[in-house]
Amino acid sequence: MSLLASTSPSGVNVTPNTTGLPGIGELQNIVGALLTLGLIAALAGLALSAIVWAVGNHSSNPVLAGRGKTGVLVAFVAAALVGGAVVLINFFAGAGANL
Repeated sequence: MSLLASTSPSGVNVTPNTTGLPGIGELQNIVGALLTLGLIAALAGLALSAIVWAVGNHSSNPVLAGRGKTGVLVAFVAAALVGGAVVLINFFAGAGANL
């Protein structure tokens, strides 16, 4: 057991950097654009789900109204996840670095 402990590497320090690969800046721009598209899609899903909810409620169709309600909730959760993706990733990256 002591032999294993004495041969293990000590002081390994690897951190993420922005200069390790070419094109990292462009990749960050692409990810930012994808986040924008995700928010636009969540907004479109919210609008369509609200319309379905209103039509289902107006026509006394509980199944359609229920689908609309579900769609509204899904759109809210999707917008929260997409909008908070950077914060969530930074939080878990920091938490993982402290292990």
